[in-house]
Amino acid sequence: MVVIQQDPNSVILDIYSKLRLLESKNYTLGENLLTVNQNTIEEYRRLNREISLINTDVKELREEIFKLRETIKNFLGEIDYFAKKSDLKVLEKYINLWNPLKFVTEEELEDLISRKLKKRSLKKGDKSGKR
Repeated sequence: MVVIQQDPNSVILDIYSKLRLLESKNYTLGENLLTVNQNTIEEYRRLNREISLINTDVKELREEIFKLRETIKNFLGEIDYFAKKSDLKVLEKYINLWNPLKFVTEEELEDLISRKLKKRSLKKGDKSGKR
């Protein structure tokens, strides 16, 4: 066995430098840990904000879905009161039969009657004058 004798000062300096190196590494690890903790806290807060926004959106969507369901229920309840295609066809036949576009107003009818009466009176006047 070989024993190397070292100067006690060099051993102390070696231990001291290793201690400083360990302290430096410990300080760096502490700084890194602090940074990781801060990032974790920031990320936690950011995620909480996002979750809160998502919860708000989900709540709004639920309300909108509820309103849509109510609207659909009301619509389905009133759909029985709508006219059926066959009913509309019957109405169309009656409208075409009556032909409301050829209806006359009261004034037009009076004017038409007075013209007809004038024509008759003129024809009677012509017939009486020829004899």
